[in-house]
Amino acid sequence: MSTNVAVIGASMTQFGQREAWIQGLLAEAGAACLDDAGVAPDAVEHLYVSNMASGEFEGQTGVPNALAHDLDCLPAYTQRVDQTSSSGGAGMYAAWQSVASGASEMTLLVGGEKMTHRSTGEATDVIASLTHPVEYKHGVTLPSFAGLTARRYLDRYDAPRESLGKVAVKNHRNGVDNPHAQFQKEVDLDTVLESPVVADPLRLYDFCPITDGSAALMFCPESVAKEYTDEYALVSGVGGATDTHVVHERAEPTVMGGVVESGKEAYEMSGYGPEDIDVAELHDMFTILEFLQMEGLDFAEQGAAWELIEEGTTEHDGELPINTSGGLKSKGHPLGASGVAQGYEIYKQVLGEAGPRQVDADVGLACNVGGFGNCVITTILEAGA
Repeated sequence: MSTNVAVIGASMTQFGQREAWIQGLLAEAGAACLDDAGVAPDAVEHLYVSNMASGEFEGQTGVPNALAHDLDCLPAYTQRVDQTSSSGGAGMYAAWQSVASGASEMTLLVGGEKMTHRSTGEATDVIASLTHPVEYKHGVTLPSFAGLTARRYLDRYDAPRESLGKVAVKNHRNGVDNPHAQFQKEVDLDTVLESPVVADPLRLYDFCPITDGSAALMFCPESVAKEYTDEYALVSGVGGATDTHVVHERAEPTVMGGVVESGKEAYEMSGYGPEDIDVAELHDMFTILEFLQMEGLDFAEQGAAWELIEEGTTEHDGELPINTSGGLKSKGHPLGASGVAQGYEIYKQVLGEAGPRQVDADVGLACNVGGFGNCVITTILEAGA
């Protein structure tokens, strides 16, 4: 695989509580991406749909071929990509592969999920089904894993509880400037720290919301990209990895092996290191995950991510802005769409099209996590020549 893969178009719908069902959400993002890229529907050769649970949430399967019909992309090859909550990142990996291998010269990736019509308990139960059956049988959920890991991290590294709260405050502040975000409202630290306990020591504002939404990206060889536009992004690095299915089998629960390994792959492929990354989108389904990914990607030493938060390094005007989109915490987390939306944000940042969210960025990184680090995709994008 030697073809340079470019991204020439991107779209993102409004995240939040939407009336549209999954097919409508996917079609909305797909049509907007075709328009943004200036690509005719019949030019699409591969169409990938990142989606975790349309069957479980809505009783709707066969979404990729239905989407090809809705977008008039026939006779494109279609495929659904399900890698739990990292389905979006896995879709980016699949779309990159399809172009890099020479199998497709125009690949459309659309990620989406419809969730808000279910109760919090029902949605949590669907998501918890990705855990190991033994853990699931005992009522283990991802929030409980997050609480246990956060407690260990705070105690082991003598980190102040306020540092986790500051992640939520930062990401909510960034979300104010994202017109697509589910929450476009600032919160203060006291509000975060006094919100109801969900999984000690984590509270309500340490968790992302349940969300409907979709996002899309258009991939093609760099040579083809130049036929459509002078401004595009390049997929300079991508890596995927899998960690133990059973979380308690990990040598150290505060180390996300999938993040470490996928990051190494992406860095090696791109030729960049953590010091070269100008902006990052990390999978902050829970605030503690932002710390663990910062450390797994070598943005911080083990046990020291909280210090960068305290120093303001990850703020919008800091040395390494993280989650300029608002992250999953503020932007929302429609499972299959989240990794694609991360790609959307990095694409906009490296092209200088992020509006009030814009930072000085030529190289950006997105890390999309499935489950509690069970599977991870890390992608590096840079501005095209």
